[in-house]
Amino acid sequence: MPSRVVLGLGLLVAVLFCASVAVGYAPLDLGTAFGDLLAGRPSVAALVLSELRLPRAILGAAVGFSLGLTGAALQGLMRNPLADPGVVGVSGAAALGAVIAFYFGFSTSFALALPLGGLMGAAAATAVLLALAARGAGTVMLILAGVALSSLAGALTALALNLAPSPYAALELVFWLMGSLADRSLVHVALALPFMAVGWVLVLATGPALDALTLGEDAAESLGFPLRRVRLLVIGGTAAAVGASVAVAGAIGFVGLVVPHLVRPLVGHRPGRLLAASGLAGAALTLGADIAVRLVPTRPELQLGVVTALIGAPFFLVLLARLRGREA
Repeated sequence: MPSRVVLGLGLLVAVLFCASVAVGYAPLDLGTAFGDLLAGRPSVAALVLSELRLPRAILGAAVGFSLGLTGAALQGLMRNPLADPGVVGVSGAAALGAVIAFYFGFSTSFALALPLGGLMGAAAATAVLLALAARGAGTVMLILAGVALSSLAGALTALALNLAPSPYAALELVFWLMGSLADRSLVHVALALPFMAVGWVLVLATGPALDALTLGEDAAESLGFPLRRVRLLVIGGTAAAVGASVAVAGAIGFVGLVVPHLVRPLVGHRPGRLLAASGLAGAALTLGADIAVRLVPTRPELQLGVVTALIGAPFFLVLLARLRGREA
């Protein structure tokens, strides 16, 4: 049954990926574009396909997979249904790193300053979390450290907005923080995808340990799963995948929180089986939301993070109501 779920979600992602390549603000003959691209002819159709459509679709799938996968892993590790990648503070730190690159004008000096700033912010937060995990910090301590990092990053980001040199700079920062996949190129893909791939491998390796954790921490260790190593893999993998995602796409919230809850009943509520399924569902949700922002006739274009928040926030309230009902 879980393999069928993964196969079905994989097919859904493939369909949405093709739809994402096909949808745009101007008509594009995909047959001609692919033919020119494969033949090496520098036609307008081939450039639109290679410089706009394909990078956007690839990043939509990769960012969504990263958010869905890491959300499922964090909920399994912390045994908390409200955990998501933002809990560990990496998203906020990556956003702060990009804002610093933008604020001090590095983004006007060279094109990759923004994503590189995001990666450096994520790396700094990761170093703090890994140092704590290596010293044997428990799950609660890691959550508190993540909340502290996220709060500090949010405060410094607000300070940068407050001291922005002009209203236009502040407005550009706000738009970037909302999250978007527009105008990304294959350079952004090449920069972020290796970090995401490393994060996926690290997190997927923890599947059996997350299944054992449902029996309790003592039982998991008695079955041969050292919790310190499991925490290092999940936190390190989350930092690499989510940090790279935020660096190239801005903050896209609620995917990591919502998707695991939608998929969990389909895989028998087993955290290990949930990982790949949740990643694919996250990719499908992000691709679908990104297609929606291009179909809605508004200018400027709706930001992707706004659409995912409009989906995720009501779901979050329903989830809280259900949890409160169970406790009553």
